[in-house]
Amino acid sequence: MFPPLNEQMDVITRGVFEIIPEDDLVKKLERSIATNSPLIIKLGCDPSRPDLHLGHSVVLRKLRQFQDLGHHAILIVGDFTGIIGDPSGRNKTRPALSLKETRLNGRSYFEQATKILSKVRVTMCYNSEWLGAMKFEDVIKLAGKYTVARILERDDFMNRFRNNESISIHEFLYPLAQAMDSVAIQSDVELGGTDQKFNLLVGRDIQREYNQEPQVILTMPILPGTDGIEKMSKSLDNYIGISEPPQQIYGKTLSIPDTMIIDYFTLCTSIAASDLDQMRDQLASGTVNPRDLKRRLARELVTQYYTADDALRAEEDFDALFIRKEIPEDIDEYRLAPGTVSIQLLKLMVDSKLTASNNEGRRLIQQGGVSIDGKRIDNEYEVLTIIQPVIIKVGKRRFMKITPS
Repeated sequence: MFPPLNEQMDVITRGVFEIIPEDDLVKKLERSIATNSPLIIKLGCDPSRPDLHLGHSVVLRKLRQFQDLGHHAILIVGDFTGIIGDPSGRNKTRPALSLKETRLNGRSYFEQATKILSKVRVTMCYNSEWLGAMKFEDVIKLAGKYTVARILERDDFMNRFRNNESISIHEFLYPLAQAMDSVAIQSDVELGGTDQKFNLLVGRDIQREYNQEPQVILTMPILPGTDGIEKMSKSLDNYIGISEPPQQIYGKTLSIPDTMIIDYFTLCTSIAASDLDQMRDQLASGTVNPRDLKRRLARELVTQYYTADDALRAEEDFDALFIRKEIPEDIDEYRLAPGTVSIQLLKLMVDSKLTASNNEGRRLIQQGGVSIDGKRIDNEYEVLTIIQPVIIKVGKRRFMKITPS
């Protein structure tokens, strides 16, 4: 038995950017209830980015809501389309992956995704199962079902074309290949970020060409990273990974701008709509300290991916470190090489893996982010003489106990 239509729509529409077309979704849900048959809800997985963060969780959480309503989730790992590389939002051709790489990344994606998804009513597929079986004749026939003019309606393609930037023919095939995924599983609903809208709409067109009822498109907002500006991305170091330790999830959450509090609660948690309304009112009237709401958000997120006890411990650790200025008990230790008494600070930071390079270390020192036994170091050429253990702090959370040889 499925919940009534209005209850399903209340859940499905929360936090959604756009439903295309909403009337078709209503019809599909009504038919699903009448026939007691689950809808097939599709989500394509990009195997080039196997490390999942809260940005990925937005659409995965929506897929989980469909599962909880009784529908069937299908995760399609783009092991074959990964050979093409999704050109969405890019100003140059995306490097392709090997089939082996996409398979390995796909498995990692699924393992992390099931921290959010129910393991019931979910199927994982590799699109090489059907795309790899297509002959060149099939590809030509598929390409004949869409025009170059329509493909160039995509902003990223048109911008590159106008700027005389390279566009490879195989990139035009990506949306068609993704559309064939919808045909292969006879998708009822496909989920994606707003940056995927064009590809998802192509799926509707190609399903019609294969005499299938077109899927409904449901797009979710793109979650800004912890900087509150750019899209959450590991490469920009503005991400909160869902597999990171509880302390890191907690600490990073407290670093988001106050303006992002409601968005994060809406898109990344299951907090009640009435609570959200209350938070909005409190923030607007200034009757709540935004830091208190961010602490609640941090506890919610850690509890989601770990446990409530882990959330409380993460909060206690954060308070000890940043409010009471205590040094963690379990910090790593680095022992100097035998005979070493004096060492340049930058070299020590790299050798102990506190920083990945001299340049990173130099930048942190210039920004005032390096201290020794609580004293800030401003000289990037500092040479240390270590005759007894010292504690180096780099950034907000990295500590290392340096012990003489």
